[in-house]
Amino acid sequence: MTQEIVIWNNASDDGTAEYLATLHDQRITVVDHHENIGTNAYARGVELTSAPYIVEVDDDVIEAPQNWDKTLLDAFQRIPNIGYLVADLKEDPNDSAYRYLEYVKNERNVFVRKEIDGLRILEGPTGSGVAITSREVYDRVGGFRQHKKLVFWHEATAYVRDVRKLGYRTAILADLQVWHAGSPYYSRPSPAKLAFHEDFLRTKTRKDRVKRVILRIPFAAAMNRRYNWFDPPDDYKPPEFGRAENL
Repeated sequence: MTQEIVIWNNASDDGTAEYLATLHDQRITVVDHHENIGTNAYARGVELTSAPYIVEVDDDVIEAPQNWDKTLLDAFQRIPNIGYLVADLKEDPNDSAYRYLEYVKNERNVFVRKEIDGLRILEGPTGSGVAITSREVYDRVGGFRQHKKLVFWHEATAYVRDVRKLGYRTAILADLQVWHAGSPYYSRPSPAKLAFHEDFLRTKTRKDRVKRVILRIPFAAAMNRRYNWFDPPDDYKPPEFGRAENL
């Protein structure tokens, strides 16, 4: 099913390059980059491919069902006007992405549950993890963006926003779950990731303060729900994650 596999090694010093050198598969292209360019590598990795569909797999994804790529492609081809389709996440209370996704599913209600051609989806602004888009959509959008200053940032969030602006659907495929293991419980966050989250929290706090003032204006909340000018502020507090005993 999968025709091309690009593995981007962001200047790892933990034996990753040595392990990748042992892989022998004609589909695989390994890039051992001399510098950690973080999530900006997605755009550069896609440049090395030519297939009509593009699948993005985060490095924190450690397990997926058999034939997951076929399942994802089949669903993408069956859902009308879909631009970006993401696998759901397997339950894991030690994974920060799973915990936040559960929050937005159950508390923020940002997704609309639908069944299309026998497929269960949650339509709305998704994250990433394991995701598929088409080359046609990717080229129309202008591809994954690259950040001029940040090494780690939410490139998928920007891509999803661009896809939705063009009128395409973005959704989670509830029928496919992968295991995402990304939190301090599993690994020590890189300095670049910590710096991003600290800056993101400061910026979000300032923006939420302004949003709350605007939403107190008569009719502003109702108008925002109708025209979706901005995402309402949220009160999500990331949990304190321990450490796995073997790390």
